[in-house]
Amino acid sequence: MSTRPWIVDDDLWALIEPLLPPWPERSPGPRPVPARLCLQGILFVLNNDIAWQLLPLELGFGSGQACWRRLDRWQKAGVFDQLHRVLLAELNAAGKLDWSRACVDGPRPGGKGGAGTGPSPVDRRKTGGKHHLICDGRGAPLEVITTAANVNDVTQTLALVDGIPPVAGRPGRPRRRPDALLGDKGYDSNPSRNALRERRILPVISRKGCPNIKGMGKLRYVVEQTFALLHHFKCLAVRWERRTELHDAFVSLACSLICWRRLKKTRT
Repeated sequence: MSTRPWIVDDDLWALIEPLLPPWPERSPGPRPVPARLCLQGILFVLNNDIAWQLLPLELGFGSGQACWRRLDRWQKAGVFDQLHRVLLAELNAAGKLDWSRACVDGPRPGGKGGAGTGPSPVDRRKTGGKHHLICDGRGAPLEVITTAANVNDVTQTLALVDGIPPVAGRPGRPRRRPDALLGDKGYDSNPSRNALRERRILPVISRKGCPNIKGMGKLRYVVEQTFALLHHFKCLAVRWERRTELHDAFVSLACSLICWRRLKKTRT
């Protein structure tokens, strides 16, 4: 990985640029900072977890306020969700998505308040948020949901499954469902199992009070690995962004970057 992960290379920019909404022709005010530089400013904040006003002007990415406004504008236009779908389709076309199973988990990251946060049941009731993740059998992030820290994992099982976007890249209809879903005892719920079966997904979920399913750890390690990659972005490891929609924009962008790095490995 580059020592400057906020730098957007030409190949990635070629995927992102067509997704950006056009700038209004008769927009008042000074000439806007070029979109590519603004994106690099956003990535600098994402990777370094600094306040927007502390974005160094000498980097040439514009002011932190300008980058923040551009993040808000692009999130409202759905740019980051679209980018995630495009990269998942590229991975699918390259045969790098494993639809035979998906894994879910929801460890608690830190948080500093704001919308969508709540008292943590495991950390002296400190206010915080939580990421719920579903990934494919190889660890590619398919969907991430942000909730308050006191939300039980099992309540998000179906939301994660139903939130998987339609992934193109292969002949036929876009794929949205894995063949099986692997989860730990935090996802033990008979109603959830029945709902998964209705969706033609085999639930492979350990039951509380019983030994873990043999060999489960060897299959589920990928979700822990993906969480480590996701929280390597310092702005996600400890949540400072109070607006949930902007935090979700960071999450979608991080998922896209994880997929992009996997895709680059297939091309080398």
